Amino acid sequence: MKGATGDIACDGYHKYKEDVKLMVETGLEAYRFSISWSRLIPNGRGPINPKGLQYYNNFINELVSHGIQPHVTLQQFDHPQILEDEYGGWLSRKIVKDFTEYADVCFREFGDRVKHWATINEANLFVWAGYDWGNLPPRRCSHPYGDCSEGNSTTEPYIAAHHILLAHASAYRLYEKHYKDKQHGFIGFNILTYWFVPLTKSREDEIATKRANEFIFGWFLDPLIFGDYPDLMKKNAGSRIPAFTIEESESVRGSFDFIGVNYYFTSNVKDISNTFQLGNGDVIADMGIEIILPELSSSKFEFSITPWGLTGVLQYIKQHYNNPPIYIHENGQRTRRNSILTDWSRIEYLQAHIWSVIDNIRNGSDVKGYFAWCFMDSFELLDGFESSYGLYYVDFDDPELRRQPKLSAHWYSHFLKRKGTTLDGIVLSPPRDYI
Repeated sequence: MKGATGDIACDGYHKYKEDVKLMVETGLEAYRFSISWSRLIPNGRGPINPKGLQYYNNFINELVSHGIQPHVTLQQFDHPQILEDEYGGWLSRKIVKDFTEYADVCFREFGDRVKHWATINEANLFVWAGYDWGNLPPRRCSHPYGDCSEGNSTTEPYIAAHHILLAHASAYRLYEKHYKDKQHGFIGFNILTYWFVPLTKSREDEIATKRANEFIFGWFLDPLIFGDYPDLMKKNAGSRIPAFTIEESESVRGSFDFIGVNYYFTSNVKDISNTFQLGNGDVIADMGIEIILPELSSSKFEFSITPWGLTGVLQYIKQHYNNPPIYIHENGQRTRRNSILTDWSRIEYLQAHIWSVIDNIRNGSDVKGYFAWCFMDSFELLDGFESSYGLYYVDFDDPELRRQPKLSAHWYSHFLKRKGTTLDGIVLSPPRDYI
């Protein structure tokens, strides 16, 4: 699959009816997907692409007619190239107006059937990887933090994040003013979460871990909850982090009905605060930490199973951010892409993390729902067709792109269909039938 672009991937564009049928057979009550701004409004503003509009209407209608709630994300690592070329995309305040108008189109065209909206997916990863490290779109960075043709890793992540928050708040206020009373929907914001663990028991690593949490959560949640960035971020980043006006702070604060959380694994944190001079580095330097990614399983491909890390995330948000409503938007096991359908590690991963969610609900976390990542194998952002997260296997070498249920699909279906098994209800015993 070298050179694959993902232009077709699992071809949900043409096979959506077949896929919705699989969702019904599996027992899904909700399905999360993204609308592509570029597909719906290719020029970023102005005329709507009729084929894009028809596709999303058809797909949403198919979901709703089968009793499946559509949960829609408006921005997932892509925006129209023309806006990048014209004014630098998220680096310009102009995008606030264009994103709001795009959101307005979506609310107007689909909001009578879509009740759950997330404006931005993994906003923290997007600005980190897109404008600091430069390994994800739009691939901007500067030496020595990354190897890109253009960008500034010391300033651009903060600028892009600021405009994302303003655009999100603008879209939220628009919905609140013009659509909420008629459509009765909910607007949320999504972040990628790690649970950071000190590399050693040293005081330095423990303090560094607290700094990491303030950045990973606080960069976006502090403005959404309290109206401003964390004091630590403002101190360490100095003038490189934009300031909210009074009016902007009021608009951003409280501009959400839920927080979307993506969680996969824990990471260790090592203090390196003496290595960098504060005020002159990128975001990692401003944190003064080194993030050490987890050891993979013996297969060197699968995520370690750390449901206690998800508990840490949920408890942290509960304690520091007034226990907001939460949807677990992404949580799943990575495996190598192959035709092996007996994916025991995925079953073990899902069971452990779902049970963690249930325990946290019992302990007071306001978790409203859980989405496994993902329903079927597709083209992954980080490594294309090399990895697999799906409950359903897709043979990408087959012209028909046939879907086959993995053992995890059977397990998940059985779990969902058990009487009395709900995230907000009582589960008498863990679902262990397939383990």
